[in-house]
Amino acid sequence: MSDVRIEAGPVPAWAPFASKVYRALWVAQLVSNLGTWMQTVGAQWLLVDQPHAALLVSLVQTATTLPVVLLVIPAGVLADLIDRRRLLIGAQSAMALIALLLAVTTAVGHTTPAVLLALLFAMGCGQALTMPTWQAIQPELVPREQIPAASALNGLSVNGARAIGPAMAGVLVSLAGPTFVFGFNAVSFIGIVVVLIWWRRPIRESALPLERPLAALQAGMRYVRSGPAIRRVLLRAVLFIIPASALWALLPIVARERLGLGSSGYGLMLGALGVGAVIGGLSFAALRRRLTATRMLTLSAVLFGVATMVSTLVQQLPLVLIALLIAGIGWPLAMSTLNSTMLLMFPAWVRARGMSVYTLVFMGGQAIGSLVWGSIAGGMGVVFALLLSAVLLAVCAVSTLWWPVNQDATGFDLTPTAFWPEPYVLCEPDPADGPVLILQSYTVPDELVDRFLTAMARVGRSRQRTGAMEWRVYRDVGVADRFVEAFVVRSWTEHMHQHQVRLTAQDQRNEQDMAQYTVGEPEISHLIAVDEPR
Repeated sequence: MSDVRIEAGPVPAWAPFASKVYRALWVAQLVSNLGTWMQTVGAQWLLVDQPHAALLVSLVQTATTLPVVLLVIPAGVLADLIDRRRLLIGAQSAMALIALLLAVTTAVGHTTPAVLLALLFAMGCGQALTMPTWQAIQPELVPREQIPAASALNGLSVNGARAIGPAMAGVLVSLAGPTFVFGFNAVSFIGIVVVLIWWRRPIRESALPLERPLAALQAGMRYVRSGPAIRRVLLRAVLFIIPASALWALLPIVARERLGLGSSGYGLMLGALGVGAVIGGLSFAALRRRLTATRMLTLSAVLFGVATMVSTLVQQLPLVLIALLIAGIGWPLAMSTLNSTMLLMFPAWVRARGMSVYTLVFMGGQAIGSLVWGSIAGGMGVVFALLLSAVLLAVCAVSTLWWPVNQDATGFDLTPTAFWPEPYVLCEPDPADGPVLILQSYTVPDELVDRFLTAMARVGRSRQRTGAMEWRVYRDVGVADRFVEAFVVRSWTEHMHQHQVRLTAQDQRNEQDMAQYTVGEPEISHLIAVDEPR
């Protein structure tokens, strides 16, 4: 598949705000993001005077992102199996209570580095539940064609908070200490909970048994594994996130050791990054009309890498702020491109699971990168660590020549379509019966075999994405022009989910394309494995 532009069409950048629920959640999320960034500044500043400050400060990022690495995949499975709205309400409420506990322990003077990192870890567990669920509900709030715009606006919320929050936190920490910013973060979760309670999400009932967690996890992993375009986006995320995480992790040390700044100065530096990110977010809609996804990622890596190098080598604050502004512009170009591209590749039934894999790569790269860069800075110095990250960002930019983003999949029609005929059965199988072997026989004229097999390869990936554990096409050596497709599904329940939930209009098109090279209707058989007699 070739790399193509993400066509914005006539959709305005602010179109998602027409949805009342999206608009209310966006405002509430902006306040919550503001609290999160204020908390980050307060937490990092509590540690800058501790022994081994470089490692401890980098562990703040690790403590908040490591739970995501550990729990985001199960969270994605959970978000696809239960009501996403209720899951978000529970997670946001728990995070509010943990943030309140952090404020109280800080007020009474009991927030040691160990206590701080433990509470940040607990809050990260709530974030693990929130992230894939929040991303999965976006297509429920806005039409599909507005997803790129919604992704850019979500990034604008994060980056707007990044621009304002650190500067506010720096001033408040210097005036009132970190207790106040921790308390503000606790209050900031309330707005999201209120909006989610107000939102009347449609209840989708199904006569099918609920997927079992392990089977649901395996189905989600098969979907990702069977999508080459999905895997390429994940690769591009890794190549950018790991080197880019160095600047975020080590910026407090640069502020204190290289520039001799206090908390207000550090907040100003983060604010420069945030202002640049707002500029980048506002520019995204215009740039995506002119640049392919691959070129957007190349541009972001170049901007972030150059800015990292400049902010490392110079010690004049105005020049560093300009460099951080440039880095901030590059960040949302990469994040919005990766996020919207990935979100458009998943149908509703597997969306949270698919986005949990993307979140794992994104947050895992930050967690591992922060720890690695903190260790390198502790042993080799901050300058060496940041220059090495700039070199790796240059490698990331150049690698797009060999590993471009394959964007075709975002144009697929993922509307659910139950177009398979109901299987003929003499007696209804038990839902847990399986594995199920499905055989379909096709008659293919000899001159159309090559085209048939090419089209059948796309059908095979469709089968695997929707539930097939094994798939293969066989040629019958005893019957002329006869080919047999065979695939195995874990259980009868999962095969019924294939029939009624998982198929999309794109799957139907793949089968129609394959059918034009066959003669007559295929013969279909459903076979269920039986236990050997004892």
